[in-house]
Amino acid sequence: MKKNFNDDTIVAVSTPAGEGGIGIVRLSGKDSLKIADRIFMSADRKKPSKFKTHTIHYGYIIEKSQEHPLILLPSLRSGLRGTPFGRRSTGAHVFARSESKKAKLKKYIVDEVLLTVMKAPKTYTREDIVEINCHGGMTALRKVFELVVKNGGRMAEPGEFTRRAFLNGRLDLTQAEAVLDVIRAKTDAGLGISINQLGGELSREINSVRDSIVDVSADVEAAIDFSEEDIKPDTAKTWLKNIKTAIGRLEKLRGTYHNGAILKDGITAVICGRANVGKSSLMNLLLKRDRVIVTPIPGTTRDAIEEMVNIKGIPIKLVDTAGIRRHRSIIEKAGIDKSRFYLSNADLILCVLDGSERLKRDDIKLLKNVGGRCTVIVINKCDLKLVLDIKESKRISKNSDVVRISCLNRIGIDRLEEKVYNEIWSGKVYSTHQLMLNNVRHKNAIDRAIDSLRKAEDGIRRGLSPEFLSVDIRESINALGEIVGQVYTDDILNIIFSKFCIGK
Repeated sequence: MKKNFNDDTIVAVSTPAGEGGIGIVRLSGKDSLKIADRIFMSADRKKPSKFKTHTIHYGYIIEKSQEHPLILLPSLRSGLRGTPFGRRSTGAHVFARSESKKAKLKKYIVDEVLLTVMKAPKTYTREDIVEINCHGGMTALRKVFELVVKNGGRMAEPGEFTRRAFLNGRLDLTQAEAVLDVIRAKTDAGLGISINQLGGELSREINSVRDSIVDVSADVEAAIDFSEEDIKPDTAKTWLKNIKTAIGRLEKLRGTYHNGAILKDGITAVICGRANVGKSSLMNLLLKRDRVIVTPIPGTTRDAIEEMVNIKGIPIKLVDTAGIRRHRSIIEKAGIDKSRFYLSNADLILCVLDGSERLKRDDIKLLKNVGGRCTVIVINKCDLKLVLDIKESKRISKNSDVVRISCLNRIGIDRLEEKVYNEIWSGKVYSTHQLMLNNVRHKNAIDRAIDSLRKAEDGIRRGLSPEFLSVDIRESINALGEIVGQVYTDDILNIIFSKFCIGK
């Protein structure tokens, strides 16, 4: 990243790769309008630099060329006020009245577009922005992009548009990170939390706590200037009260991290069991589509299959694993080894048993392995006579929750989803409207701030001199400043914005 980032104009394709109705090439920087002047031709022949801000204009992206013959331009005015020649369009036309002017033009049409002009400072980056809405094919987008670069643009780095928005004061760092969270949101609940942070809810809370600590720091710094005087008991008592209040607010915020991280990143739920108990059928039912091959033949699933599913607002990476049993081939052994690996790293385990059969050796071994962990025992084939001993299953697995289903008749899936939801939240209900922490960087910074404040609190109680207190209080202020971006380094910004896509 260049230090003088405002000295150049960046460009990127801001829409996903592939075919689509529309593709967007975005420019930001001081030369955005100059570049647009060189490559865009509108119906009224005005240059984009003369357009009013926040307006959209129809026209063509053109490339001056000595190699291409004159290509006729369809009339931009036909259907509105006749043609450039003052009569109804009967074919293709050019933006010139005489053949000599036509020959001088020699312009090559790249694409028919809508061009949006947004002038600083009321833009996403607080710089001049031009967005070119092209046809959504890779060739058209590539040619427009290359033409912009040829005329003075520079390919943007990942997240550079949002980075400029932060550096220009359009967003603070938590809001910048929330932009990425909004893009990557897997559920409505995760999106709600990210939207709240994008609106500045987390920033306001962090800044409020930080300001209260800054007030204490100012008093401590003043005490240093009058170090010959002892700190009065009332003063020390006030410092302790304010620091304790700040710690309480930060601890409350930190306490939301676990649930916020679940709504943002989700959990991994592993479906396990011996061969042919209905694991793949359960996977398909939870996904509500036939993703996994199901046959009566034991060992059909040889490899782990991963898919994302939304269960009551929680993004869950669902993993269907190979049936655990004595392996009969190298391939089967590899699949079973992978099943054990996923089990060891699972956040939630769905242990599937066949309710129409007694517990077998592989069932018992598996129940012992998952016992004491976050596990739901799923007893399949509830449409048949129950033979399996449920009490024994719960005893072996250390009282895991049990739910009975029938994959064949699609019975009990709603109960299972409810059980999964309650297992994750421990029966509690959380609203996405409440303030939640969902970023590990923020959580780590809050941890450091709390630790520093506790040291300052201990120092006050022990009667340490203001110089020592000041160091710990200042460290807590800086830690909170890192969250909102009042304190940052290029390394921190590089790490954060490298996670963004190019074009945002």
